[in-house]
Amino acid sequence: MQASMRITSAEQFKALGHPFRQRLLFALGEPATLRQLTARLDAQKGNVAHHLKVLREAGMVRIVATRQVRGGTEQYFQRAARRLDLPPQEPGTTAAMFGAVAEELASADDDPLVILRHVRLTAAQADRLRAGLTDLIADLEPAGPEEARFGMLVSLYQEKSI
Repeated sequence: MQASMRITSAEQFKALGHPFRQRLLFALGEPATLRQLTARLDAQKGNVAHHLKVLREAGMVRIVATRQVRGGTEQYFQRAARRLDLPPQEPGTTAAMFGAVAEELASADDDPLVILRHVRLTAAQADRLRAGLTDLIADLEPAGPEEARFGMLVSLYQEKSI
């Protein structure tokens, strides 16, 4: 799995435009079969298969293994990248991503940490903070498959002047 994927194509933006496909991406941090995804996401098999196809066609999900089972072939899917980088000038996709994260937070097993803080920064301070947050995310190494999974959304934005 590559470290990051820059979202640039219309096909990728379309794939991210549906909250369920984002939930699928979240679930595919490690390989999973269609049956496993259906159970994990409490969804219909046909629905999961359709959205997996859209993500595969956009290059965001790939088949990483196959296994013969009862006369058929079971496919294991996984995200193509650990991190998605969205261009800041795409507010519709960013809003869709926040919608999917809100669904994940609502179904979280624990009490999620959510902090929104508005601070005044110089341009240089904002640049340093952006670089530091980017480095922090890039340096995180995933734990083994037996460890608990955590989601993280990092955002730094300049407020509109009023």
